[in-house]
Amino acid sequence: MLKEERLDYILKKLKTDQKVLQTELSTDLQVSEDTVRRDLESLAQSGLLIKVRGGAIPHSPNPYSFKERINLHPDDKVNMARKALSLLQDGQTIILDGGTSTLSLVKLFPPTLKLTVITNSVPIVMHLIEHPGVEVIFTGGRIIKDSQVSGGLETIQMFRKIRADIGFLGVCSLHPILGVTGMDLEESAIKTTIVESSARIVALATGDKMGTAEPYRVCGITDIDIIVTDDPAQESLEPYRELGLQVL
Repeated sequence: MLKEERLDYILKKLKTDQKVLQTELSTDLQVSEDTVRRDLESLAQSGLLIKVRGGAIPHSPNPYSFKERINLHPDDKVNMARKALSLLQDGQTIILDGGTSTLSLVKLFPPTLKLTVITNSVPIVMHLIEHPGVEVIFTGGRIIKDSQVSGGLETIQMFRKIRADIGFLGVCSLHPILGVTGMDLEESAIKTTIVESSARIVALATGDKMGTAEPYRVCGITDIDIIVTDDPAQESLEPYRELGLQVL
């Protein structure tokens, strides 16, 4: 079998099974595990999968740009936002990161809700600026234009000064072993700080993010308290429940 045929087989199997194992691929393709390892490395270098010990798992399906992401799965995000809204109570201090799912949440805030919101998201600040009951604290710092969030040391230092009741993360990749990961080193570091600064962490993630990974670690999976997703009945969520996470 030609290398191109092997790579095509690996990608198709990954799409179907959401993971591939070197030992199984070696048998299926009738080549050595060293050959499979080199094939996986080639695909990983091309950005087509994430290589892990003994095999590989998919990348997150998310494109990078905020403008691209904001129009993806709009109905699912509204559904998740309604469930996340039920976790809020008057008087809380919450952190919202710069995801499109967290923006969907603030769009549902009723005018009677009374909160303090700390965020690095420019769109969230602009949406809440007219809200009568929400105090808004913007972290400041350099604006990352593709993501429409502030970043850099100023943002991280500001989040470190906070002890929030709940931190809401828009998550692009969740994996029961690899935890929460991201596509951008700086933004992943900011999310890590949010996790450290919050009493509880709520991850907002559509079902296609489950079992995927990206290069930059945010936190371990058990650092998450609640997963809010579009379809809590899907089978891929069972490993997270077994680890003690609440799934809504």
